[in-house]
Amino acid sequence: MLIDNHNRKINYLRLAVTDRCNLRCNYCMPSEGIDFVKNDKLLTISELTQVSKILVEQGIDKIRITGGEPFVRKDLMVLLRELSKMKGLEDISVTTNATLIGPHIDELKRLGIKNINVSLDSINRKTFEKITRRKQFDTVHNNLIKLITEGFNVRINFIVLDGQNEQDILPILDVMKHHNVSVRFLEEMPFNGGSKNFSMIKWNYRAILEHIAKQYPKYKKLESPETSTSINYKITGHVGTFGIIPSFSRTFCGSCNRLRVTATGDVVTCLYGKPKTNLRNIIREADSSENIKKAILQAVGSRAKTGFDAQNEHAATVFDSSMTSIGG
Repeated sequence: MLIDNHNRKINYLRLAVTDRCNLRCNYCMPSEGIDFVKNDKLLTISELTQVSKILVEQGIDKIRITGGEPFVRKDLMVLLRELSKMKGLEDISVTTNATLIGPHIDELKRLGIKNINVSLDSINRKTFEKITRRKQFDTVHNNLIKLITEGFNVRINFIVLDGQNEQDILPILDVMKHHNVSVRFLEEMPFNGGSKNFSMIKWNYRAILEHIAKQYPKYKKLESPETSTSINYKITGHVGTFGIIPSFSRTFCGSCNRLRVTATGDVVTCLYGKPKTNLRNIIREADSSENIKKAILQAVGSRAKTGFDAQNEHAATVFDSSMTSIGG
């Protein structure tokens, strides 16, 4: 079992398989993109499998596959097949922009991978294309409908962007009210490759809830697991639910159970902090398993207590990163 230096149990791994993405969302990276790492700097599928196995042995029982966009990696399904065989791993889930998942939906279902988070920041074509800088609206829409129809546990992640998509907050709830889907609204975070600086946001979790409550006053707060990052609600008459994630306000740090490993092997114990160690070089040395275990234990044993503490450790540089490069 992994216990950090603040007595928090760590059982959830967010594992990035690539830093590449086929969209260019304006809150994630500059319009010209970022310098993606060379392939030899990425963990191979074999290395990702080995890291996952070691972490499962140390007490991780949930792994979420992230990117970049994970399905950009053409050998992703090889990794998912290996993960589906691991004893002790109870939950495998994927976060995706739903542009490339279509051909893999049937196999995901066969492997028992049912929890899919879809990043979708607008249900309006024009707004979607403005935010993502790509014309993929129909593909995303069609794949989302297929995931819902096929019975996947779908969560829609909607980042509320001031002056861009706040007009879609209520319509997306209206569209999804007949489906067993959770729409989760996230506060904007500052990891955009340095393209925008801000110390506060207009659409914090309170403002989002107040906006929804004006249209849907009949809602109730739901009980959520202690480690949940989202505050969850149900509107009377809606089949699905909605949640709000205070990703910038960081109200959930006290129960954080997450560890991140980036596509290049960085171990990140908080999005607002810098990597604690890198596993790539360790794993490419002989007899690496024990050294990996030690490195992970050391990283987990030196976590910041909150995201604000982590930010203060590296205030000058932490926000220079792009979300796609840190497995967000």
